[in-house]
Amino acid sequence: MSTMLLGHHIPGTTRLHRLPAGTKLGAMLLIGLIVVVVRGPVSALVAVAMGLALLLWAGAGLRLTLRAIRGVLVVALCLGGWLAWQQGWASAVEGVGDLLALVLVATVLTLTTPVDELLDTIAHRVRFLRPLGVDPERVALAFGLMIRAIPATVELAEETQRAARARGLERSLPARLVPLVIRVVARAQHTGDALHARGLGD
Repeated sequence: MSTMLLGHHIPGTTRLHRLPAGTKLGAMLLIGLIVVVVRGPVSALVAVAMGLALLLWAGAGLRLTLRAIRGVLVVALCLGGWLAWQQGWASAVEGVGDLLALVLVATVLTLTTPVDELLDTIAHRVRFLRPLGVDPERVALAFGLMIRAIPATVELAEETQRAARARGLERSLPARLVPLVIRVVARAQHTGDALHARGLGD
């Protein structure tokens, strides 16, 4: 079972919990944009530190925070190893740092906001796009699937790592990365087929 907190809501009384869902969603999008636009390993590490601070402020506690990081680190290490091999350590630190920061900020959002409330807010905010052919409910559904896909991907990565370790290949990047990619694509295909069967993929 994945140890990630992303997608789980923990009731609380912190100021983050009391903020409106729309405000938190807008702040997350702004932070995400800054993380992506500002380049370099130093800014990535600063963003990770800020994400950790927000997660602790949200009441996750040090123990749960470390568990959340442990889960996403499995995927981050695979990404970091590939980036270090292809582009060098600076790119690896930046890529892994950006990934961790984005996941931590998203975790803060879902930790302090019920998912149903969050999805209702998204559907409400994009209603102005309906004349352009955009279905607000489908946008909210896509966002909900994205939130749930990250913990599922981390869980697959943990299973793949355990399988590689059992075969004595824990240090082999292909032994961890190739099965992970195949399983993620297969799960995405299965989800797409399920949505299509319900008339949501047309």
